[in-house]
Amino acid sequence: MMSTLKVAITGGNGLIGSALARHLLDQNAHVWILSRSGKSRVSGAEGVFWDPSNASIDLKPLSEVNAWVHLAGENIGDGRWTEARKRELRQSRVNVTENLVHAILSSGHRPSCFVSASGTGFYGTTQSPTDENSPKGDTFLAGLCEAWEDASKPLEDVGIRRVILRTGMVLAPEGGALPKMLTPFKLGVGGRLGSGDQVWNWIHLADLVRIYSHSICDERFTGVYNAVSPDSLTNEEFTRILSGVLGKPAILPAPAFALKLSLGLMAEELLLTGQNAIPKRLLDQGFHFDFPKLKSALVDCLGR
Repeated sequence: MMSTLKVAITGGNGLIGSALARHLLDQNAHVWILSRSGKSRVSGAEGVFWDPSNASIDLKPLSEVNAWVHLAGENIGDGRWTEARKRELRQSRVNVTENLVHAILSSGHRPSCFVSASGTGFYGTTQSPTDENSPKGDTFLAGLCEAWEDASKPLEDVGIRRVILRTGMVLAPEGGALPKMLTPFKLGVGGRLGSGDQVWNWIHLADLVRIYSHSICDERFTGVYNAVSPDSLTNEEFTRILSGVLGKPAILPAPAFALKLSLGLMAEELLLTGQNAIPKRLLDQGFHFDFPKLKSALVDCLGR
């Protein structure tokens, strides 16, 4: 870890941000969390007021920051993707990133690195293995991820080390995707989604936090990384393993037409299709996953 590490985190009160903040604080870093409330939910981290829709952000309180982690963005899995909702998703990622980048460049202070979230949705729909050199897909989510990533490129253009972490489904003991997945099983109606052939990328929160930490502290990290487990599975395989860990049957598949009817495009792009992204660059750089297999990740998250 670099000396006197000082990190500012947008979206720092969320699942990933709060876990990362605690991890960094344990390593004696100084952490600021930017939020609309101006308060931090993480003990030991300093809260800073930030209106992400405002292009004029006062960064004077953060003049000593040497690393930015950008996690802010509306939850992609909340509700149907109506035209209004798609605008909200774009604004919360692209416009907000543009505002933040403008503020950083205008502040007169150059951080050493900028680490931003993105998604494996960048690749559209893929069944064959997809690494960081694979092309962009042709879905709404692919276009959103591309625009989100491009919004921070001006930082790289002035010599700031920029890292983009394309992430899939995050598994955690509390929060994230897992609690929603458990409900059908608790009711005895768990099962695959649609055909079950779609590939799902996932990662344990603890591994993702370590990837963010390495991205901040290790200067070898630059450019795009697939921040996913090396154990990509089809939805049917995922469901079978989850069923086994829970000790609950997985006998009632959710029909594709019903999911499309209730959730529209969101179901098509998030639930019924997927990306077979592989973490090639992480593995090439020797990153060790504590939870490389789904069963061990679920056992840890569910306390089984």
